Amino acid sequence: MKSSLALAGALLIAAPTLAQSNIDPVNKHAWGENLGWTNWRDADAGAQGVVVGLNFLSGFAWAENVGWINFGDGSPAAGGAYGNVDGSDFGVNVLFDSSLDGLAWGENIGWINFGTTPAIGAQGARVQGGRLRGFAWAENAGWINLDLTGATRFVELNCPADFNNDGVVNGADLATLLVNWNGIGGLPDLNGDGVINGADLANLLVNWGPCP
Repeated sequence: MKSSLALAGALLIAAPTLAQSNIDPVNKHAWGENLGWTNWRDADAGAQGVVVGLNFLSGFAWAENVGWINFGDGSPAAGGAYGNVDGSDFGVNVLFDSSLDGLAWGENIGWINFGTTPAIGAQGARVQGGRLRGFAWAENAGWINLDLTGATRFVELNCPADFNNDGVVNGADLATLLVNWNGIGGLPDLNGDGVINGADLANLLVNWGPCP
């Protein structure tokens, strides 16, 4: 299965994304032990940078030592999530509990596993409180650390309450939060406490209006 994934992944590395990156223009980096710094926003001036959506990621990050990393083309075959069973439908999904799962493709390093495998456990990659946390594993390049703190050393969403990434926090985002009320994570968990409730509603209302 990996050989067919690798072949198709290589062919799909230039697949387009569907939306402007919603990664913060300053806090946009993660560290890979053999990749160096990865930049999650600036591909094609942001037009092809990583987009963190409600159900999946898409777009490209740049690793200083190994080149482009493809997180998915933004069009899962099943609509809501990438299948990750062959190279025609790969990418990183956002699960109901805010953890990440699935595969990204690095043009020079092969597959990067964002799944919460037993070896990673609670430190698996996830979306939490408006930023990415945890660790992902590249089969040929080792760990990618999403858990660093300090200015410019982590990957943060530019406008976390803008769930549909349309540039404004409005009724559509409020509806998304209410549909997921009392859920246990994901993007609507704006304060990262593991439950979607009044604290997240207050956060959304404070940020009502155009994104910065």
